[in-house]
Amino acid sequence: MAALIDAISVKRKTFFEFENTPFCCLEAEVNTPTARGGQTLVRLKMRNLLSNAVFEKTFKASDKFKEPDLESVQASYLYSDGDGSHFLDQESYETLTLNGQMVGDALDFLIEGALVELRKFNGNPIGLELPIFVELVVAQTEPAVRGDASGGGTKAARLETGLEIRVPLFIKEGEKVKVSTENREFAGRA
Repeated sequence: MAALIDAISVKRKTFFEFENTPFCCLEAEVNTPTARGGQTLVRLKMRNLLSNAVFEKTFKASDKFKEPDLESVQASYLYSDGDGSHFLDQESYETLTLNGQMVGDALDFLIEGALVELRKFNGNPIGLELPIFVELVVAQTEPAVRGDASGGGTKAARLETGLEIRVPLFIKEGEKVKVSTENREFAGRA
């Protein structure tokens, strides 16, 4: 029997199951009534891990959620085709396929062989968790012009995956850069 989680115990980044669907809590706000006999309510901003939809819902503090049958496995990115994106489970060596909705815009950060955390619900792959930073090669950028500060000391660069970001003027083509997967920005030289 899976453990039950009280709604009032749900905090940010907590995983729980609601209506047979896994969710991740993005924000939790507890509203305690001032009147006697009033119920404590918990307002959750939550992400559906199957559809990536985000919405808010209010629950009673005493509502209970099941703990979801979630599992994270290390997998390496192989390739993408018409069927989806294919990953190799690093433990079982089976190929797992995620469709475009499950992968989202993660392809902007994935090169062949990149390691990611693949999330499974009830044994089936449902999505992936990128590392906080990835290292990618600059495929194309303009050479820096001495004294040009019109762009705030940065210039546009296209990376090997096709992602376009702003990089400092001293970065050249062929250099590896560190990119944040959260805000899609330059984070330093690799």
